[in-house]
Amino acid sequence: MAWGTLFALVIVLVAAAEFTSTVSGNSEGDALYALRRSLNDPDKVLQSWDPNLVSPCTWFHITCNQDNHVTRVDLGNSNLSGHLVPELGKLEHLQYLELYKNTIQGTIPAEIGNLKSLISLDLYNNNISGKIPPSLGKLKSLVFLRLNDNHLTGRIPRELVGASSLKVVDVSNNNLCGTIPTTGPFEHIPLNNFENNPRLEGPELMGLASYDTNCS
Repeated sequence: MAWGTLFALVIVLVAAAEFTSTVSGNSEGDALYALRRSLNDPDKVLQSWDPNLVSPCTWFHITCNQDNHVTRVDLGNSNLSGHLVPELGKLEHLQYLELYKNTIQGTIPAEIGNLKSLISLDLYNNNISGKIPPSLGKLKSLVFLRLNDNHLTGRIPRELVGASSLKVVDVSNNNLCGTIPTTGPFEHIPLNNFENNPRLEGPELMGLASYDTNCS
């Protein structure tokens, strides 16, 4: 093979590798930029979130692993409002989603149930409404689920019993209804983590209490 041809082949391979890297990096960047567009940010904490960069790993409040995949989003107590976006479900390596103590509204996207590596979901002290997505029960790595001090309604999904790694669940100070699960990880969750839900009954009595008591 002539040197010129070999050199041209190397250039093509390098360009292909860079293109693949760019596409991979931008898929997570695009998801995060969708979140930025949906949030009001008066303190400009998201100013570094530049969609023109190959990777979001240089953005403030973002942590990546050694393979340049996003593992943490740390935006707690950042004076953010607006709403969450379904694109968050594309951050497949995400372990920590920290958005507590803001004034975020709207619902929790069901797509968060796609985050199979998620360890901590902290959305407490916001203005989030709607129901807790049953899809969160697919999160086998989830340890911390803190949704307290919002405006959530509906029942506590029994699918959450399948989130076998759960150690901390706090849904206090919402408007949930029905009964409190008592099996699986819920066996060891203290009852005060469910308090101040006026329509929420006590722990479910297997076979004796209607599943959706007080939810109509």
